[in-house]
Amino acid sequence: MTENGLNGNGASRGGDDKVRVAIVGVGNCANSFIQGVQYYKDADPSDQVPGLMHVDLGGYHVNDIEFVAAFDIDQEKVGKDLSEAMWSGQNDTIKFADVPNLGVTVERGMTLDGLGKYLKQVITKAPGPTADIVQILKDTKTDVLVCYLPVGSEDAVKWYVEQAIAAGVGFVNCLPVFIASQDYWDNRFKEAGLPIIGDDIKS
Repeated sequence: MTENGLNGNGASRGGDDKVRVAIVGVGNCANSFIQGVQYYKDADPSDQVPGLMHVDLGGYHVNDIEFVAAFDIDQEKVGKDLSEAMWSGQNDTIKFADVPNLGVTVERGMTLDGLGKYLKQVITKAPGPTADIVQILKDTKTDVLVCYLPVGSEDAVKWYVEQAIAAGVGFVNCLPVFIASQDYWDNRFKEAGLPIIGDDIKS
């Protein structure tokens, strides 16, 4: 438990030494991440592995990453298993690994500004209300919420950041919206005893 009484991230949540990951935005970048976990799952930590900076990070191997939840707004992705949704809609990235059924159904996410004027021309929003993100994160014992929303989704990113804090999970911001680099959000996560990483993948 964190100081504010929320469930903190880590083994105390999942109890199986896995890093339980939820994804927001099942696009091409998320697709490559999911494939990468499958591709490198048997990598030898003692080797220099092309394309991978660290096989083992802080005692966690690539194969310790477990996908437990996913959120999107695309009608062609919502309701499908994550392994199928990652190839649906406008996704067109290169396939380099066979991802098995993950047992994770993509839930209806929040839109806000996450659907730009060009995406609106090719994507139909899934019907129905936004799923209870906080409850799903708690029910799945998510450790980290990884955000792959489209560039420019500032309001949507901030909304999901609030969901992560409310659920007591860490947050990885993979797009260039200033979150981790801002004192306001940095302090919010420190107060909650939660990690935040970003902004924009490696910055």
